[in-house]
Amino acid sequence: MNPQMYSPILMTVIFVAIFYVLIIRPQKKREKQVREMRDNLKVGDQITTIGGIYGKISKIKDDFIIIEVGADKTKLQIARWAVGNVLKTDDVA
Repeated sequence: MNPQMYSPILMTVIFVAIFYVLIIRPQKKREKQVREMRDNLKVGDQITTIGGIYGKISKIKDDFIIIEVGADKTKLQIARWAVGNVLKTDDVA
């Protein structure tokens, strides 16, 4: 067989491998970290939502969370997937 026949196949395999290593793998790793963060939420955690709302978790149900926001501790019900970040204690003002 002629080695020139395998050149396009080899280039395609190399391109797919580079694409996987540079794009797909880091994205999967980030998705796993976010999923673990949302699964490990607990009452009392300070969070920010993906919409930019800061609050403290007061109650957790299956697919939603109730947070307290503001000085008057207004309660908001949000979806669990809307939690963007859990704040560290030194991040909270």
